[in-house]
Amino acid sequence: MADFNKVLTPGDYKNGELNVVIEIPTGSNHKIEWDRERACFMLDRVEPMDFAKPCNYGFIPQTIDEDGDELDVLMITDQPLTTGIWMKAKILGVMKFVDGGEVDDKIICVPADDRNNGDVYQKLSDLPKRTLEQIEFHFNHYKDLKKPGTTEVKSFEDEKVAKKVIELAIERYAEKHPELKIKKGVEEVAEQAKDAVEETVKAVKKAVKDF
Repeated sequence: MADFNKVLTPGDYKNGELNVVIEIPTGSNHKIEWDRERACFMLDRVEPMDFAKPCNYGFIPQTIDEDGDELDVLMITDQPLTTGIWMKAKILGVMKFVDGGEVDDKIICVPADDRNNGDVYQKLSDLPKRTLEQIEFHFNHYKDLKKPGTTEVKSFEDEKVAKKVIELAIERYAEKHPELKIKKGVEEVAEQAKDAVEETVKAVKKAVKDF
């Protein structure tokens, strides 16, 4: 299996698009988690069926949230997705969430290209009210049988707030992986050199033509 944190970037989040890896399908009570150290998925636990996930659950590669794990994603689709796939997603907003006293925010997304509904969801307020109510209820109560009162949905925020959460999560990952900054710097220099060469070629062609 590919190490998603090595083969994928977070995506073009500044323009509203992310790369997302799916861990748990909608309707599953299996708490499947990405094992960063072993680069594979593991079944952490089986939840009561009453607390099956109301939407697909996944993460953004090359990010670290305040709780030390990859930044989570709630992926809204008509049908359950499969554990282990990755996809391009559109950012709608973020669910501000606290779990056991730790910030554990969830970015809310939909597929970047959903031809079934004509890409009808462009912002958080486009989602059905009932969908957000179900998500809020789930995350407020899914640990009630073991650790009641330890989770709390603080609020739902828009795309602008979500992008800031993503930016900070990317920065945390980069701090732990300085080689990424070096790689990015080399790529930027190479891209600048490529652009300079192309401009020089254009200038030479124009000069020859004019001559």
